[in-house]
Parts: sequence; C-alpha cells; structure tokens
Amino acid sequence: MRPFFRKSAFKSVDEQTLQYPVSIDLHSHLLPGIDDGAQTIEESITLIKGLSSLGIKKAITSPHVMHDFYKNTPDIIRKCLSAVRKEISKQNLDFTIEASAEYYLDEGLYEMLMKGEELLSFGDRYLLFELSFMNEPGLLKDFIFQLHLKGFKPVLAHPERYMFFHRRVEKLEELKNAGVFFQLNLNSISGYYSVEARKMAEWLIDQQMVDFVGSDCHAEKHLIALQETLGRSKYMDKLRKLKLLNSSL
Repeated sequence: MRPFFRKSAFKSVDEQTLQYPVSIDLHSHLLPGIDDGAQTIEESITLIKGLSSLGIKKAITSPHVMHDFYKNTPDIIRKCLSAVRKEISKQNLDFTIEASAEYYLDEGLYEMLMKGEELLSFGDRYLLFELSFMNEPGLLKDFIFQLHLKGFKPVLAHPERYMFFHRRVEKLEELKNAGVFFQLNLNSISGYYSVEARKMAEWLIDQQMVDFVGSDCHAEKHLIALQETLGRSKYMDKLRKLKLLNSSL
C-alpha cells in the first residue's frame, strides 16, 4: 500500500494548525478485512496515523454488523481489535483503540436484541445503530423503546444523511425526545456526502442536537476530506462550542 502522508495530499496538523474538534473519535471502520473499511492491517495503521495527525488520541471504531451482509460477531470484532492493538504497540504509536459496532436496524438486529444476544456498546452503554438511507424502518420506535428497557442508550449514526428526514425534521425532534443521541459525521458539514446532508448537519448544529461527532473513516479519501472540512467549514466553530460527549468516552 502506498504511503498516505504525501505533502501534496495531506499536511500534518502542525503545518496547517488544523485540529479535530475532540480528541476521541467515534465511528470509523479501522479493523481490517471485516467490512468495507480497512482491508489490511497495513491500511488500518495508515488510517490510524492519519487520524492521529489530526489530533485524535483515541478511536472507538465501529465495524458494520448487518444480518445478511456483514455477519460480524463480538468474537470476530475482538479478534481483529487485538491484532490492530498489537501492531500499534509494535510501531510504538501513541494511540488508543477500542471497538463497538455500527448495527444496521433490521429484523435480524431486533431479534438479537429481543433474544438478549450480546451487542457491543461503548462508554456508558451507548449503542450505535444506522438505518436505511432511503426508507424509515417501521420498527424504529419499538426498537428504541426496547433498547431503553434493556439498559442501552441508543445513538443514531449520521442522522443528517437519511433522506426521509430532510423534509421532516420533526421526525428528528421526536427521536431526540425519545432519548436518542445523535452522532454527526464531521465531513457532512462540508458537503462531502451531499448538499442535503450538509444542510441537515447545519440544522442539527444550530439546534444543538449533536451529541457525538465521528470521522466515519473507511479509507484515505475520508482523511483528505476531513482535512478540507477542518480548514474551510464555517460551522466548525459552532460545532466546537457544543457540549459534545466524545470526551466522556
């Protein structure tokens, strides 16, 4: 794999005085070969070095768990995490990595929850989950209710990216009132995903509804986009003033 740190593509935080808004990143795909993120241990380390150069000291990485696609179990995730930690130690990197998961909400996940199967949470029993980008799942409200009953704190990954919320912001307000925490993808505020996602990210920041931020880093392209986001988005200052919960992890 070619080295990521090329001056033409990426300069260190010392060169550009860029800084991630928190020192702990939530939501990334750094474990090798188990989802659509890093595919090798070498790529994992390259991404970790890139995040570190932005001022991140710790990552709670979150491989996909999808019932019919990414069939990752806690054991699979822990085994990959152990391998990455050994390589970090071998290379004497000043970086801490933990792992939870990004669970896709479908009937398979709902069944796992109801059967009491182990789900990987982080921090104070936070559980990160994502939705279909196109259609709101009918079991969303009951899933959130059941998470609370079982002692989890639901965290919705990148709410700004779901198309069905873009013209129905009252749905997001309902989720917030139901005790759902929101994790914003930092690159959304520079329009990396779409103009609509950027506008929704700005609205969430203006409404002070962002609880966590994350890189959602899968590959080098996301690191390069992060550098551009940190350097040019007027909403970065607003985001830094929010009481983000990353520092509690």
